[in-house]
Amino acid sequence: MTPNPPSSLLDIVPVIPVVVVADAVDAVPIAQALVDGGLPVIELTLRTPAALESIKRIANEVPDILVGAGTIVDTYQPQQALAAGAQFLVSPGNTPALRGSMRDSGLPHLPGVATVSEVLRLLEHGYTEMKFFPAEPAGGVPYLRSIHSPIPTARFCPTGGITPAKLASYLSSPNVGCVGGSWLTPTDVVARQDWTAISQLARAARDLAEAATGAVSAATSN
Repeated sequence: MTPNPPSSLLDIVPVIPVVVVADAVDAVPIAQALVDGGLPVIELTLRTPAALESIKRIANEVPDILVGAGTIVDTYQPQQALAAGAQFLVSPGNTPALRGSMRDSGLPHLPGVATVSEVLRLLEHGYTEMKFFPAEPAGGVPYLRSIHSPIPTARFCPTGGITPAKLASYLSSPNVGCVGGSWLTPTDVVARQDWTAISQLARAARDLAEAATGAVSAATSN
């Protein structure tokens, strides 16, 4: 039985693996490798024909992971993802119709934003947690820090162009709860089915994140 979705998607793990699966056969080993590496959450993007089947297999066979559907860009996808066993949804942007379809699914979800106006619009609709995408092209850490003071109630999961070298700076921003990381499941590593390497990448990301958040806590308390 998969874990129950938490009240906040931003506070489960510091790095949410963002995964594209081309072959559903690889879905369960990838998910198990992430769990073994200390990151028991997976955002599986709906970019391939294998995506929904992959979500279904993970939901049924990897009880220790929270499985979500990402790249929600059409109003029919939330119900498809729900039927497959997804426990949360993530979209790269948002429209009234898309927000409505995600809400109608009953699943926790992170609508995407890239501008201040989009952030304010979501706040008007009761959202305080959002995906910031594409993070690096849209301004990265400096942008997020600059909007924290005028909009302190908004919190983000930045995704897009983030690397391990940039992880600490993102997590040190006061309005960042976690980041989305696509570097955890490289295409070549998946192709050779090196699940141990994926576990190692997950563990390294977790260690980096814990060091970064620990440094922020120490600086705040001094």
